[in-house]
Amino acid sequence: MAGVVHFEIPADDKERANTFYQSAFGWTLTPMEEMDYTIATTTPSDEQTGMPSAPGAINGALTPRTDNLTSPVITIDVEDVDAALAQVESAGGTVTQAKDAVPGMGYYAYFKDTEGNTLGLWHTDSSAGS
Repeated sequence: MAGVVHFEIPADDKERANTFYQSAFGWTLTPMEEMDYTIATTTPSDEQTGMPSAPGAINGALTPRTDNLTSPVITIDVEDVDAALAQVESAGGTVTQAKDAVPGMGYYAYFKDTEGNTLGLWHTDSSAGS
């Protein structure tokens, strides 16, 4: 069973959004300027892996709002992004962002389900850090 492992919240104003989520919820927000992406740590995490240490907890990110990413996105962990995209299409969904890499971390893609919701897929690169 594929689990939810990440979320992304689109923002029009990165600084305003960062201030809001830090003030409202105490999240630790870490900009990744080279990617125009802000990591949102919402729960205690393992210092080595960055993975949440509490079962069922997830961290996420704030990202610029785009035509394709207009509302919050949940991301599902899969063993093979290409195979998952094929399953999405077979089940009636559509691919909105083909598989791409986050160097040294893994692979992601976005799709729309049959209800028009955008969701993400993620596969951790097991060779990263080897």
